[in-house]
Formats: sequence, structure tokens, C-alpha cells
Amino acid sequence: MALVTISGYPVSGKSFRALQIKQFIDEKLSREPQFSHLSTAILSDHSLSISRDVYNDGRSEKPARAALFTAMQRQMGLSTILIVDAPNYIKGFRYQMYCAARELKLRVCTVYIVAQKEQCRERNSTRSDTDKYSDATLENLFLRYEEPSSMVRWDSPLFTILWSDEAVPGEQIWEAITSGNIKPPNSGTQAVAKAPTDALLTLEKTTLTIVSAIMAEQAQSQGGVGGPTTLSLSTHLKPKIDLPVRHLTLSELQRCKRQFVTVHKKAITLGTTEKGQVDWSEEAVADKFVAYLEENLKS
Repeated sequence: MALVTISGYPVSGKSFRALQIKQFIDEKLSREPQFSHLSTAILSDHSLSISRDVYNDGRSEKPARAALFTAMQRQMGLSTILIVDAPNYIKGFRYQMYCAARELKLRVCTVYIVAQKEQCRERNSTRSDTDKYSDATLENLFLRYEEPSSMVRWDSPLFTILWSDEAVPGEQIWEAITSGNIKPPNSGTQAVAKAPTDALLTLEKTTLTIVSAIMAEQAQSQGGVGGPTTLSLSTHLKPKIDLPVRHLTLSELQRCKRQFVTVHKKAITLGTTEKGQVDWSEEAVADKFVAYLEENLKS
């Protein structure tokens, strides 16, 4: 349904605001019968038992951030309004979250909690040892924080909540997550379609068989084949090809085969963003190669 990204300085009151947002949305859901199938959830460092200490070291922070992202992917869905309560201070990570939501066609919004550094320091000093950041880590996170901007698509729509605000802009957030625009996936956010494990073998075998079949037809005709020709590759695979009225050399056909295989090897090994499922069957490869030969063997 939607992804709500909370962002702000450490100890700025993000968890409190996330709870306020959840309570507002829950009340709305209870009063709106058409949304009765929806549920809300808060995902945070605390819910994943991620210690504050991970932010002391970049090497430990990276796997912690990966754990948060993985949990977010598991919980996102068309029937869930997910609130991610974490520092989310890196704009690249917020973009990654945005892409994951866009891939699932979810609505998104970002809530920026604004607080003065001194206020955060004071609140941090009153926390227990297990819940507080070390002074050095806190100052480091202040320096590294990348403020959200309504000018970039992954932070939009952006809602700002000040430290002194008593309530959250619940109505605006509700409108964004229930009636805001859903941006469809594009090539940058779509999952890459993977080829089957035997695709490369099928590609090599089918193209080689077609080259051999053309040479065999040409040898039987004692010259150029020319015109529409049916190639008998197997009992069930007999593609038709329109060949030029001239003698085709083996080196010419092999060159076309190498070029065709090289292009399609890339799609097999790296994946493709073509719409729909890519067909790597013998029939599909044969049809593609025949079309390629007809285009490149013109007189």
C-alpha cells in the first residue's frame, strides 16, 4: 500500500513521531470501511534489535543497514502501510528504499523530524547506556546527515515536523499514502528478468545447427539455395528462412553466428529489462537467428 520513511537527527524524536503517525492512521482505518483490509506496522532498529553501537563503526553499520532494508522488503506489500523509523540519514539509502517501494507500486512519502543538535545532545545524555549514542558517534552522525529535499523524487512528498509541534500532519500524510500518485516501475527499478540456466547452451547449439543446415541445403542443391527455404533442424523444429540467391560461404555464416551469439550472451549473463518474460527456447532462438540472418545476408 505505502511506505512512510522517517528521517532526522539521532534522538530527535523519530520514534515518538512514528508512533503518532501510526495511531493517526489506525484511527483512520477504523473509520474507513474501504480500507479495513489494510494494516500498519513500524519497522525500526529497536524492533530488529540493532544496537546503537553499530553506528560507531562503518564496517558494522553497513550490515545493520542491510538487515533493515531486507526486513523492509519482507514487510512491504499492497495491504500494509509500513513506517520505517530509523535515522535514514543517507540520501542514497533513501533512494534505495524509494526504488524498492516503486518496484512494488507502493505510494511513498518522507517525514523529516527537525530538531536542534543541542536538543538531541541533551536528550541523549538522559538515556540509559544501552539506548544512548556515544558522544563521538552522535557528533559524527550530525556531520554525515543528508537532509531530505522536496526537490528530489525519492524524498517527495516531504512533510516536516518541528521539535515543538504537538501533532503530526496526519491528514496530509493520509492523503499521500491513500490517494497520491503511484509511480510505475521503470528500467531502473524493475527486477531484471533472468535467463534459464541452459539458455547459453541452447543459444550456441541452435545457431550452430542452423548454420550446418544451411550449408547442407546448399550442398544438396549444388550451388546457392536462394529464396524461401525450410530448414529441418529436428522433427519438431523446422524454421523457414528467405535466403539470398547466391552462394553463401561457411565463414560468412559463422561470422553472423558469432555476432548474434555475442549480443545475446550479454542478455543471458547480465539479464534483460525487456517487458514480459524473455523466451530462450529453441524455437524462439531459431526464429530470432533466422530473422537476423535474413537481415544481414541480403544481396
